[in-house]
Amino acid sequence: MKINILVAEIGSTTTVVNAFDGIFNGRPKFLGQGQAPTSVLEGDVNIGLKGAIESLKENLGVDNIEYDELIATSSAAGGLRMTVHGLVYDMTVRAAKEAALGAGANIKQITAGRLRRTDIKKLKEINPNIILIAGGVDYGERDTAIDNAEKIADLDLDVPIIYAGNIENQEEIKEIFKDSKNKLYVVENVYPKIDQLNIEPTRKVIQEVFEEHIIHAPGMTKVRSMVTGPIIPTPGAVMLSSKLLKEEIGDLVTIDVGGATTDVHSVTEGSEEVNRILISPEPTAKRTVEGDLGAYVSMKNVVERIGIEELSKRLNISEEQVNKLIENHKPIPENDMEKRFVEELALEATITAVDRHAGHFRHLYGPGGKKTVAEGKDLTNVKYIVGTGGALTRLPNRVKIMKKIAESNKGNDLYPNKEAKILVDNMYIMASLGVLSKKYPESAVMLMKESLKID
Repeated sequence: MKINILVAEIGSTTTVVNAFDGIFNGRPKFLGQGQAPTSVLEGDVNIGLKGAIESLKENLGVDNIEYDELIATSSAAGGLRMTVHGLVYDMTVRAAKEAALGAGANIKQITAGRLRRTDIKKLKEINPNIILIAGGVDYGERDTAIDNAEKIADLDLDVPIIYAGNIENQEEIKEIFKDSKNKLYVVENVYPKIDQLNIEPTRKVIQEVFEEHIIHAPGMTKVRSMVTGPIIPTPGAVMLSSKLLKEEIGDLVTIDVGGATTDVHSVTEGSEEVNRILISPEPTAKRTVEGDLGAYVSMKNVVERIGIEELSKRLNISEEQVNKLIENHKPIPENDMEKRFVEELALEATITAVDRHAGHFRHLYGPGGKKTVAEGKDLTNVKYIVGTGGALTRLPNRVKIMKKIAESNKGNDLYPNKEAKILVDNMYIMASLGVLSKKYPESAVMLMKESLKID
């Protein structure tokens, strides 16, 4: 069977392969999907990829598959490890962090001010895939970023460096890394003026660096040789889809409860009312990743948050039976009780992740009396809540889980309201369409609307 494009999504627990046809003639069609456990532990993610292709053949009822293009997303082996080093946490460091997370990176270290010996020690232990240096508004403070760049250059690490700080430092930074092993990328300042974020140029470069430099899981070298197009981080692909979808239907938040993490992507400017009292700026497109919230790898953390006794009540079974579910937990639930168990995990992960992502109202008291301010990301203008990932596309009560977001608002949270419409990525193809959109945006939009059942 000849197929236009295969998209491989290599996750931390599952590898999914999606088949698309009609991409080249403007009549895109989703043909089917195959999946298999990701084989990081076997030392070669190719095993999982081949297993997913075999699963696809079986689902399509064919003996052989040929394809014109193979593109991929990956979050296996912890994804893209980054460290971020800026000047003031609430300004340049936070802006750099937003850019990194939006591109699909996992932030392993954040520092503000000059790097200390303990910071340098931790940086070496992390062995990041990319180092991002920021600091200083344009034509403002210069010395901190220069000092940090010199210390990082002295480490002699073979790691790409992105500089996204004060533009006055650009020539100096180039000079510092001129003879080092590091490939240097100089981009526009992520925080050029007070209260102004400029994260898109950095976000774009992070994804380009990932493609060019990162082989971040066993066997990825072989995958790279098979892939004819781009490989981008899976969360970055979901963000691309979310941004594309926002242009079509309006403000939205996309939630992905995975095996290891729960990611929340929001694309909204927020409401005028909240923006007037917002303490500090927020990006239009924001991503947060919660490494302690997942339905498989991070399952025990979520169970701990809920409590065995509470789970016993919710599932209407004994605590002993709950412990058996935990002990025998699988990447993909099979029977009804296992699905109900994962639904409770997904509910806790969803509500907690949205709470961490969203902003809140705060009341300040001073000589003039009480003043209300807003802090963090405003989701009150969101028109759609989109569920993607295994849990929120496959569980029987996925819509109920997402409806609980608005219901859990304590009154001072900047959550989506109850009128927000729930959309489900029924075909589980949102990440695949993100990477597909880099070359075929129109086809990606058409397929996205079909998966979400939007007319």
